[in-house]
Amino acid sequence: MKDLKEYFYLALRNLRTRSLRSWLTILGIVIGVFLIISLISLSGGLRDTIMAQLNMMGGDLIFVMPGGDMQDMMMAVMGGTELSDTDIRTIERVRGAETVVVLPYGSEVARYEGVSKIVFLAGIDWARASLVMKEDMGWQTTEGDFPRSGRREVLIGSYVHQEIFQGIRVGDEIIIKGRRFNVSGILMSLGNRQDDSMIVLDLEDFRSVTGKREGSPMAIVKVASGFNIDDVVKDIELALEETGKRRVGEDAPSFSVLTSETVSEMVGNIMGIVQVVIIGFASIALIVGGIGIMNTMYASIRERTREIGIMKAVGAKNSAVLSIFLIEASIIGIIGGIGGTVLGIVLAKSVELYGQANMFYITASVTPRLIVFGLAFSFLVGCLSGFLPARRAAGLRPVDALRHHE
Repeated sequence: MKDLKEYFYLALRNLRTRSLRSWLTILGIVIGVFLIISLISLSGGLRDTIMAQLNMMGGDLIFVMPGGDMQDMMMAVMGGTELSDTDIRTIERVRGAETVVVLPYGSEVARYEGVSKIVFLAGIDWARASLVMKEDMGWQTTEGDFPRSGRREVLIGSYVHQEIFQGIRVGDEIIIKGRRFNVSGILMSLGNRQDDSMIVLDLEDFRSVTGKREGSPMAIVKVASGFNIDDVVKDIELALEETGKRRVGEDAPSFSVLTSETVSEMVGNIMGIVQVVIIGFASIALIVGGIGIMNTMYASIRERTREIGIMKAVGAKNSAVLSIFLIEASIIGIIGGIGGTVLGIVLAKSVELYGQANMFYITASVTPRLIVFGLAFSFLVGCLSGFLPARRAAGLRPVDALRHHE
């Protein structure tokens, strides 16, 4: 134990002697750990946020969207491709489809107390969809209740209440494209800015205000009890395929029919791949830092060859020399790990605060395991990078080392 303290003291003294080189080497490790901690915590927080929203959904829901694969779905959303009313009626006729909810959306100018702003609108047939949205989609109100059909009532997102029309309350009047509506309720946050910024109208009111008389970018199907959800998915796919074949003079789009469980698995897999790629790229920076440690240690050995020779001449064992240089490399690694971890956490939390205030409700997933991983990884990189130089130093013969003049 006493020898270890002496080795540690010698290692610190050597690092202080060449402080500028040591700090530049530490900086390389700081950058690598900083990238790993910040990117992993943010990607993990993003995954947790998305999965929390998906877990709010019931397990007996099916989502039907244009597009046969992920790329087609993205192009359909960007290009405005929608399910037609014929497609929606086809889905409604499928056995086991208890409720089919369409959710068209758009934007219009709304006015509240003389202030006009462009708002995001969505339309829902409350008469048939209110239970699905409450019980299966996890929609809840913080104030008031869901609108009633035919009453010219709207449900507003939490951000509408907090920022877009500050102070708007249940019972207040809001004018959308010249039509007056009363606020029936304020929706609890759904976890992202777009959904929290929407004003939800009854479907007929939405079509009247926006002029979109038919179609929807997506349909949500609640499966009736007693039916196997996979069987209903197959029946919907077959029914839509048959409907497409009967269309004359037009190309029928392909459709994706997904269960809520499938959607969760897809998102989980995508986020897992994203995290692996992030770790890979961030690790490159840490490896570069490790090469910097190795370069520093080799330069230090070259400068201290005579010192090593004197140590061995007076009785220092190879293990002592090896330990001193390994401790130097590990100190560089652990200091860089601490600095990178602190800076990574600060950046992740700053992005979290900025995102919640401006863009997206993302949390930085900073866990004790992630912190330990960052410190242990940097320490390991330091030890591995210093091993070869330390072994070379330990292997020097005293006579050859003492003849060295540089």
